[in-house]
Amino acid sequence: MSITGADLPALLPGMLPRLWAFALRLSGDRHDAEDLVQLACVRALERTHQLRPDTAPLSWMFAIVHTTWINEVRSRNVRSRSRSEWNDSVIESVTDPAAPTPETDLMHQQILTAVSSLPEGQREVMLLVAVERFSYKEAADILEVPIGTVMSRLSRARQTIGTLLNDTSKPSTPGRDLLRT
Repeated sequence: MSITGADLPALLPGMLPRLWAFALRLSGDRHDAEDLVQLACVRALERTHQLRPDTAPLSWMFAIVHTTWINEVRSRNVRSRSRSEWNDSVIESVTDPAAPTPETDLMHQQILTAVSSLPEGQREVMLLVAVERFSYKEAADILEVPIGTVMSRLSRARQTIGTLLNDTSKPSTPGRDLLRT
């Protein structure tokens, strides 16, 4: 079955939770995320004729959300900043409903905190590939970068997160503390 732009209005409600979560992680602000998703949906509905039958509607919507965010950042003249401000209260409000235990939920919160500290390009790739489960190719298409760039950013992001989580998960020892100074 081939999906066309005419099918998009019926598909959008099911996509909204994932689009909103992605927009929230990009923007770091609930109101900006709501505005971003709304604007992306309007743009998508205005351009349904551009949705090709061989393109996954969810990937197409993620690309529109991403492009809309980039345009918003540029219009605010904050493009020179490496990442959006992230608020711990936002992290606390975005819990994983599938977390089976409080420990798992805490681990997810630590991962989200680590991801939020990444430079923008690495954070976007990590969110698309690791959180949203897009393939490298789909992430490259969404971000409009070569697949090698996606792989490189993801590798650096994973290394950074591994270092951050390794540093915070090990108990402090006198010998280790001396190595840090």
